[in-house]
Amino acid sequence: MIERSSLGVMAGEPVHGAPSEVEAATRRLAAALDALDAAVERRRDADRDEDELASRIHALGTDRSRLANELDGALVRARELERINREVSQRLDGAIETIRAVLDSGEAT
Repeated sequence: MIERSSLGVMAGEPVHGAPSEVEAATRRLAAALDALDAAVERRRDADRDEDELASRIHALGTDRSRLANELDGALVRARELERINREVSQRLDGAIETIRAVLDSGEAT
């Protein structure tokens, strides 16, 4: 904040021997400086919010990349499990056929 006393006159204080135009100008200047201070504070808040948003977007991008990598790994693992499942199924089918053949040959004798 700007120290109003640096103007030599505090807003609202009468200036002895000075015309009222100077007092009015001083009040307008003080009001303008207050408005400027408020605008600067709002801008700082907006910049902070923008920085927070950028940080969140970056974090989301990082999470997205990590999740995409995990998904790729899960898809590779799922394909491998499907392949292994088919292989086990084929082996079981072969074993079942062998057992049936043994049982059938035992019944034939």
